[in-house]
Order: sequence, then C-alpha cells, then structure tokens
Amino acid sequence: MTRFWTTVRHRKAALVALFFAAALVALCGVLLATGLAGSMAPERYAGSPLVVTGDQQVHWTQYHKGAPRYRTKDLPDRAWVSDTVPARLAAVPGVTRVVSELTFPVHLVKDGQVVEGPESSGHEWDSAAMTPMSLGTGAVPSGSGDVVVDAATAAAENLNVGDKIQVIAGDGPGIYTVTGITDHGLRQGLFYFSSAEARRLAGHQGQVAAIGVWPASAEDAVRQALRDTPTSVQVGDGRGTQEFPDASSYRVKLISMGATAGGTALGIALVVVAGTFTLATQQRLREIALLRAVGATPRQVRSMIGREAIGLGLAAGVSGAVAGTALAALSQGWLVDSGIIPATLRLSLSPIPAAVAVATTLLAAWCAAVVAVWRTSRMHPVEGLREVALSGRGTAWWAKVAGVVAIIGFAGVLTTLVLAHTQKAGLPVSMGGILVPAIAAGFLSVPLAGLAVVLTSTGARFSRVSGYLAAAAGRFEPRRLAAGFAPLILAVSVTCTALSLAPTLAGAAGVQARDGILADYTVTGQAGVPPALAATLRSEPGVAAVTEMVGGSAFLDGSRYSVQGMTPADLSTMVDPEIYAGSLAGMAADTVAVSDNAADGAQTKVGSELKLTLADGTAATLRVVALYRRNLGFGDLILPRDLLAAHVDTLQDNAILIKGGDRARIEAATAAFPGVGITDNAPAPVQSRNNEALNALVVGLVIAFTGIAVVNTFAMATFQRRRELAALRLIGMSRAKIMAMLGWEAGAVGVVSVIVGTFVTLLTLAAFSKGITGSIVPSIDATTYLVTIVGTVAAACLSTMIPAWLLCRTRAVEAIAVRE
Repeated sequence: MTRFWTTVRHRKAALVALFFAAALVALCGVLLATGLAGSMAPERYAGSPLVVTGDQQVHWTQYHKGAPRYRTKDLPDRAWVSDTVPARLAAVPGVTRVVSELTFPVHLVKDGQVVEGPESSGHEWDSAAMTPMSLGTGAVPSGSGDVVVDAATAAAENLNVGDKIQVIAGDGPGIYTVTGITDHGLRQGLFYFSSAEARRLAGHQGQVAAIGVWPASAEDAVRQALRDTPTSVQVGDGRGTQEFPDASSYRVKLISMGATAGGTALGIALVVVAGTFTLATQQRLREIALLRAVGATPRQVRSMIGREAIGLGLAAGVSGAVAGTALAALSQGWLVDSGIIPATLRLSLSPIPAAVAVATTLLAAWCAAVVAVWRTSRMHPVEGLREVALSGRGTAWWAKVAGVVAIIGFAGVLTTLVLAHTQKAGLPVSMGGILVPAIAAGFLSVPLAGLAVVLTSTGARFSRVSGYLAAAAGRFEPRRLAAGFAPLILAVSVTCTALSLAPTLAGAAGVQARDGILADYTVTGQAGVPPALAATLRSEPGVAAVTEMVGGSAFLDGSRYSVQGMTPADLSTMVDPEIYAGSLAGMAADTVAVSDNAADGAQTKVGSELKLTLADGTAATLRVVALYRRNLGFGDLILPRDLLAAHVDTLQDNAILIKGGDRARIEAATAAFPGVGITDNAPAPVQSRNNEALNALVVGLVIAFTGIAVVNTFAMATFQRRRELAALRLIGMSRAKIMAMLGWEAGAVGVVSVIVGTFVTLLTLAAFSKGITGSIVPSIDATTYLVTIVGTVAAACLSTMIPAWLLCRTRAVEAIAVRE
C-alpha cells in the first residue's frame, strides 16, 4: 500500500488526466444508458392503469443471407387509434371504465405575443380522469368558448375564473373564458375544453389519441380483444412512453451524444496519458537503465511500469467514475431546463457506466504506460545511461512508421467524410477522426519541435539572453518541447472542429433555402402559422400564389428522413430545390419529390413508386415526380402539404410562401394572428434545428477535457525541470529572465501547434462540408477561431510559467539537491 501511494504521489499528472477521463466517460455513459434504457414516468396517464394507443413503432423486414429479420423503431409522432376502439373495450369482460383522450398543442397568448414556458397541450375535460385531475374551483367546460386551466399555469400567468384568454390551438387563435381551475398542476401546461370543441381543435377525425382502461386486472382480456388491431397496450412506465412519443428523439440524441463525447474523451485520454507516461519514462530513464544493468529483463521493467499504471488507473478510475456519476445526477435539473431531456425521463444511474469507466481507464493507463516504456525497456543499459547524459534527439524508426501510418489513416478519414452524405455518418467520423492527426503529431513530435526551435532562434534576435537560452534548450532536449504538441494540436483541432460543424450545416442549409425560395414573402410564426391565414392571403389583390409548408419526418425501410409538406399548386414557381430529374410541375396529391440523399438510399428514380411510413405510422405509396439536390434546405422528401398535415400532431403550418401582392396589405393580414409576421429569413429546414444546448454540452465536455490535458502536460514538463531552473538561478539568471525563456519556449510550441491544428481543422471541415453540402467551404466563426488560438497559446504559456514561478520561490540550493 505504501508503494501504491508513493506511485500516486509521484505521478500526479497522469492521475489527473485519468481522473477526468474516467469522470467524462462515466458521465457520457450515464447519458448513453439513459438513451438506451431510461424510463419515462407518466403524468397525464398516471391515474389510468391501462393505456391503449396506436402502434407506436414502424416495422420493416431486413434479409440477411436470405433469412428475414424483423426490425422496429419508435415513431417520433403520436400514432392515433380509431374512435371505435373505446366502444369495443367497454364491452370486454372485466373492464369497468373506458375514457378516451384527444391531444393537441396549445399556446397561450398575452399582449399579442406567445407566452414562453413549459409545453402546453389541450384535451377534452372527460379525459382528466386519466391523471386524475379534478376541479379546484369553478365549473367544467360546457360550451365551445369554455376552458379549464391547470393550477400551475393559472398561478404562473395569474389567471382566475371568469378571465378571458387567447390561445392558439387547432387551426388558429381563439378567445375562451376560464370556467374553472384544476386542483393541482403538472410540469406541463394543460387546457381542458368541451368534448365538441376539443374534437374540432384536435383534427384527426374518427380517431383518438389514447384510451384509458380500468382496472389493471383486465390487461390480458384487453390485449386479447385487440390482438388483430394495430394498437399498443401499456402499463407502468410504458404509459409514459405513449404519453410522450417524442421521447424516442431524446433517446436518440442521448445515445449519439454519449457515444460521441465518451469515445472522443477516451481517445483524448489515450493520447494525453501516453504523453504523460512518455514524459515520466524520460524522467526515469536513469532508473530504468540501472535496473537493466543489475539484471532486470525488459519484461520485468514493463511489468513494473504496467503495475504502477494499473494502480494509477484504479485510483483515478474509481474516483473519476464516482464523480462522473454524481455529476450526471446533479446536472439532471440543468439537462431538463436546457431541453436536452424531458422532465419525466429518469436518468439511468446503474453501476454499469461507472464499471465501464473504471475498466476503460485501467486499459487506457496500462496501454499508454506499456507503449511509453517499450523502447526504453529494451534499451541496453549503457545506451540508456548515455542517452541520459547526452539527451537523445532523434525519432525512432518505429515512431516514424507509426506517424506515417497515422497520416495515411487521416487521409482515409478525409476520404470517408467526402463520401459520407449524411449527418448521421459524418458527425461521428469528424469528431473521432480529428484524434488521428494528434496521434501522428505524438509520434512525429520531434520534427515539430525543430520548427519550434526555429521560432525560438528567431526570438533570440530580440531577446539575447532568454531567447538564446530557449533556443539552446530546445536544440539540446527537443523531446521536452515535443511533449506539448499532441495536446495543443488536439485543443485547437477539436475545439474549432466541434464549434464549426453545426454552423457549417446551418449555414449551408440557410443558403440552400434562401437560394431555393422563389417567393416574394415568407411568413412565419412563434407557434406556427394558422392555415386560415393562407386562405386570407389567397384572396388579397395581386397575390399570384400561396404555398403552405409543414415539417415532419418519414421512414424508408427503417431509415428516418426529414420531410417538407408543400402545397402542390404552382410549386415549381415558388421553390427551386435544384431539380436534376423530373419536375415539380407534376406534384399532386399522390406524388413525392426525393432528394439525392434519399434517392440513393431508396434506389428510386422518376416514375417509380416509393413506399414510405409517415411519422404517425401511416403507410403511403407515392409516385416519384422529381429528384433534387438541396436536401439541407428542403428536407429529404417533399410531399403534398395536405397529406403530411393529416399525419402530424399540429394543424399549424411551419411557414407560408407568397408570390406577388402588396407588403403592407400582407402585413395587415398577418397582424390578426398573434406572433405571425413576414420574415427576411428562409424557414429553417427540419434537419438543421439542432438542440443547441445538447451541442453545447458535448462541445463543452470535450473542450474542457482537452484544456485540462494541455495544462496537465505542460505543468508536468515544467516541474520536471526543477534542477535545471535551479542551476540557471545559481549562475546568476534572474527569475524574470527564466520566465521569459520559458515563455519563448511555450509560445513557440503554441504557435506551431496552432498552425498544424488549423490545417487539420480546415482539412476536416472541408471534407465534411464537401460530403454533406457539396461545397468545400465550411463556416468558421472568426471570433471563435481567434479566441481558440489565443486561449490555446495562453494556456500553454500560463501552464508553463505558473509552475516555473512556484519552483523559483524555492531556494535554488534546495531545489538543485532534489533527487531526479
């Protein structure tokens, strides 16, 4: 145990790197596990023991070597069920009560603006029994202008019985009288209408959203009665999944984020820990040479270093895994507030992510240590002692080969990005592939150190003492400078790439949408655009055409694609999605236009039939009339607006395009609809509406860990120079000159790393942009880039100079007497 703590005390840098790696892997593991197995607690359905809905999954068949494999995926929208089912369930023996529910989005309006806050939905009052929800005050809604509001919303918006409120629901805004307030509230806003009004606002004629069934003991009988009907019967937390069908989208995001950030963090950990162990091995070169001189075999030396690494990995892994898991639990509130996860999604705090974090940390520590000590352990004792005295300056042949292989591997990453035409494939490859050039830099760091020496030699012209000593130290011990390149290049390339991927996609999508919209005006709204506005605009003098746009998604053989629903009439004169086959003039109620991305996956062409499944599970067979290229700006599929609108949960349009007409008259028409107006921006395409908080979390975690790696590596390298700095002070060099010398060294390494990191970033983003958007020009924010490079160089300088300042506070005689 004493040896263990001694190892931990003398290997603090590696311990810190492994600790943060374990914490980040554990945190990402919790998010990944939540995406895979997290449960959704019911709220509105909590009082109903059985909940029946439509089949909330899309089904398809894959064939592997001629054998069928049946696959399913969760639908992102609500699958409605026939309104004849409640009567059938009421007749099932053992069933004592059946309550059906209608669900539709509702937005409260105050002072002409949509109120921001928790998502709200509308229902018929009878379905309040499924919560259960009772009146706290007032009366139930009976007329078309009545509404009951939940207690939480009423308190937040200062609503009382008798108040007149305006809400946007169904096909437009309406004025309602608050006839009652419920006895309690939920985390979501609830508005209860009369049965007839709820039916009008919900749309979906002949269907209901869900059915509550009592008692729980009737489950088997209910399942048997519905065995031939495409429905789903849920109990327990399964009811929450049916209540919140968009939970599948959250799970996909969590899985993607957890896997990407966790994998990237683990890769960074390998690079950084390998660097710290390499520095530690160089420091112990004399010790290892003496061990070899007294008869220790290379295998025994590697075993000794490996056991030390396992001890470090165990200490860092256990503590880091606990910290990461605790951080995930403590951050649940922030995750909910940021919209990354819904409030009812329970985090999966099982011990599996922590165990995986410990295991991966142990493996990373052992691999890094063995790789770092491999060459040194095989070195002849005399050769090792000579290298201690003369400081080896070259790069081993195997390191050169490994570096070239890594460069070739990066070329393969770039090729893959150019050939990857989807975000699903491109984003993980970009984040993972950015580690490959950092690995190459680690193997070829000595030649990079030569470039840094050139810079410090140039600096010697301006600083004859500090600059000269910095250049001399670099020439004598280039490997000390070389240790800082991998983490710095990682810091620049990872930060710039991670912060530029989303803007590159959003910028390309915006350009495609802007260039492809031929209309004169675009109308959008805070809560969507009511279809009634389109009818009003069509009657305006001078208006030649009006196109309504609805967003959604659809499945082709299990693959999900973004969809835009557009009014077919005059569509070819309103939008130009860059058609390369067929024409939008042929768009009709049973047709579809397909992007090149979706056409490649579905292997379709103009004139062929395309079988797809809409987001609510409805199957449709449509004839392909056009193929186009601007999938970022117009989605992967363009469907008739009425077809798509009938199978989404809202009756509101995303946008309305107008050709012709007087702007003042159009603005006057939109003024009657709260939150609606003319915009100068093209409507945001479906796939570009990324969760900004989610992206910020991923990028923040990776950047924070990379920054820790930079500080850790430079601080470790500086503390190893204790005796050298003491010797300089003993011969009369002032603390200021020493700090200046170290500043020249760190600055030179930082500048070279920024140049290489920028080059790597540009290659990665250009390849990604070429594959996804067709253009090699990515979107890089100048301010973000400048902050990144300044921060990187500053981190290198500060993490070098602060430890040096601390070392210089110790008396030089005492410092030089410290054992190496």
